[in-house]
Amino acid sequence: MQRVLLSFILSFLTFTFSQAQKPTTPSSSEIFESIQKLNFLGSVLYIAAHPDDENTRLISYMSNHVKAKTTYLSLTRGDGGQNLIGSEIRELLGVIRTQELLAARRVDGGEQLFTRANDFGYSKDPEETLAIWNKDAVLSDVVLAIRKLKPDIIINRFDHRTPGTTHGHHTSSAMLSYEAFDLANNKNAYPDLLKDVGVWQPKRLFFNTNSWFYKSQEDFDKANKNNKLSFDIGVYYPLKGISNNELASIASSQHLCQGFGRLSQRGTQKEYLEFLKGDALTNNENIFEGIDTSWNRVKGGNTIGDILYTIENNFNFKDPSKHLPQLMEAYKLLQKIEDSHWKIQKTEELKKVIEMCAGLYLEASAESPTSTLNQTIKVNIEALNRSSQVIVLESITQSDGKTTLKNSELKNNDSENFESEYYISIKEKQTSPYWLDKKGTLGMYEVENKALIGLPETPRNILVHFNLKINNTAITFTKPIVYRYAKPDQGELYRPFEIIPEASAKISEKVIIFNNDKQHDINVIVKAGRDNLEGFVEVCHPKDWNVFPEKQKVSIKHKGEEQVVTFTVIPPKNQSEGYISPIVHINGSDYTKELVEINYEHIPFQTVLLPSESKVVRLDIKKKGENIAYIAGAGDVVPESLEQIGYHVLTLSPDAINAETLSRFDAVVVGIRAYNTVENLDFKQQMLFDFVANGGNMIVQYNTNRGLKTDHIAPYDLKLSRDRVTDEHAAVRFLSPEHPLLNYPNKITQKDFEGWTQERGLYFPNSWSKEFTPILSMNDKNESPKDGSLLVAKHGKGYYIYTGLSFFREFPEGVSGAYRLFANMLSIGKEDLKLESKLND
Repeated sequence: MQRVLLSFILSFLTFTFSQAQKPTTPSSSEIFESIQKLNFLGSVLYIAAHPDDENTRLISYMSNHVKAKTTYLSLTRGDGGQNLIGSEIRELLGVIRTQELLAARRVDGGEQLFTRANDFGYSKDPEETLAIWNKDAVLSDVVLAIRKLKPDIIINRFDHRTPGTTHGHHTSSAMLSYEAFDLANNKNAYPDLLKDVGVWQPKRLFFNTNSWFYKSQEDFDKANKNNKLSFDIGVYYPLKGISNNELASIASSQHLCQGFGRLSQRGTQKEYLEFLKGDALTNNENIFEGIDTSWNRVKGGNTIGDILYTIENNFNFKDPSKHLPQLMEAYKLLQKIEDSHWKIQKTEELKKVIEMCAGLYLEASAESPTSTLNQTIKVNIEALNRSSQVIVLESITQSDGKTTLKNSELKNNDSENFESEYYISIKEKQTSPYWLDKKGTLGMYEVENKALIGLPETPRNILVHFNLKINNTAITFTKPIVYRYAKPDQGELYRPFEIIPEASAKISEKVIIFNNDKQHDINVIVKAGRDNLEGFVEVCHPKDWNVFPEKQKVSIKHKGEEQVVTFTVIPPKNQSEGYISPIVHINGSDYTKELVEINYEHIPFQTVLLPSESKVVRLDIKKKGENIAYIAGAGDVVPESLEQIGYHVLTLSPDAINAETLSRFDAVVVGIRAYNTVENLDFKQQMLFDFVANGGNMIVQYNTNRGLKTDHIAPYDLKLSRDRVTDEHAAVRFLSPEHPLLNYPNKITQKDFEGWTQERGLYFPNSWSKEFTPILSMNDKNESPKDGSLLVAKHGKGYYIYTGLSFFREFPEGVSGAYRLFANMLSIGKEDLKLESKLND
């Protein structure tokens, strides 16, 4: 059993790690399961707020046990979360989490959709959420999803009746779903959508309840379940060699940036659905009760069903290709049915079954992973039939308009390989997530092309169509051009083929801090998207700043190479903020975007084009101390930010922490969630506390109160909570206005808390020992004061500081007050040393 499970997991990980897409190699069992799903005409829409909110156990159960087409509608892409695997936050984190959701769906068999809602960070109530999101626009997107998918069943992850008890996004997702359930069938609601999709009335709406929504498991066990449907989602799948909850654990473990890697579960496990509205159930056993999920559901479908049910009941596991004549007959009949919804959906599914049964391998691979516009690329095309059936490759057509006539029989296991050329038109769009093309608002993405709304990613337009004839019936399979290559230490690999600009540029530092009026050199990195790039680059800047020289020449010989040019930035005399942006001029065209590449093993390679700009800040800031040790946690840019204000920062691994090493530093800064993510940091705690006792400073940034890997996060008693202040504009009160943290070496005022982004802070302590002094108090609207955002305690000769303030969000945005306050935290006690030195003299 363990060997079967390991093989299953490896096959899924191989698939998800190399998607771009690497051709799948389905077994007979997988083909059979696809036929079972083909013969089920019913669908489920699962709705929640974020990536990782979804119940993968239920999605997997509906998809693999019930065989229903199951789609997860995540209202956001999770931009407002934290990142445990890298430094990407905000929109780049949203790109990662989108791909992690798609990876999870490839495991559990579901599909994925989104709305235009932007995850702006934690919200405590749906009223705030829906105001920032633009309720009407997001509701329109939910209605659109329902009208497109035509689900029989909708399942909400969260309870629409309990505002204020959980994340405002969570409750809002349920409220919008509850409202959209009826609006989707109202022709007067969002009539602009009706030109593309018709109205639709789902049959039933459920709430996916469990003990999490009750005070305790005991309370849930006692709750009346007469209106709740339950089933065992721990069912075992003999054809997979794995149980449903094991499969679901693998799916949820794709959310690595959120720390969702987990142990598998197996055995009986109950799942509950509470009926909310629609046609009531009579037996609480089958959510599809009263819905015909057979081929008889479709006019003209009974004949198709007769063919496909016969194949399912008599499936040839040894040679699935024996079913190709019957499958092609069903394919012809399917093209004649009038119901366009089922015709499109089931044609797609049937074509996949035909492709799998024939053992078809169809691929178009470019000679390189990228190209620019107005270029011709070479494409290697391979077509292989691994069956005894007669299959003819009649022609290859490309989306650039080129057609290659072949009219050649694809003989069993005899690969047809040839080279073609593909012209990348000047009218093609460069590859980037479509929802980032236009600048949106805090709560909404701006999507200009309405046909893209809801799609998980930008559709690939560089396509090759394989026009075949199977059993004398014409059928076309379409494949996106990919890039297939190999590395000696990794073997065969795949990447998406991307269209990039001929030039892109970035400034190496996203925030540049000037703590005086001295000039500062910056590096502009220009990257060539093609060979022999010639032009010049200049830097746009605010009026009260100066940059010289005015422009510099760019000359790059080879595609993919970079040229670094240096400009000198002169700040104004007084405090000022603004943005500088590089512009590359090539043959009359201007390029102002940065090419961001995201490369993690568990998701496909991602290319993102973003406006290239860096924030410049001339601020009045003073500091004491020079050398800082940084212990990395879940990933942030705090070390780089501290270097911006003149500190020397060295990142230490836990293994490098010892008394001698620590003695070289003025302070130690512990990264966000380090005590949640760094396994052996607990063993170094006493050394760190001794460092403080000997005169050093230790600053610990926020950790979650769950999953702490130490029982002693501080030298004195300190209890973390879930307290947070989500309003970045919330008033800040000074509890200890004379404390050095607010006065030395920078005088902290209310102005230092202006311009903060997303939130004030999170996971504040809510109780602490008398040794700690609380510095600040703040709270969200209609809440009690939260005094634990910044705590300081004298420990021996040094200071221990715990803070839940979101410096990791403020530093990348160049929030000057955050820098000034952090400089004070690093400098605390240094004024005492100065006085002691004078006294000793």
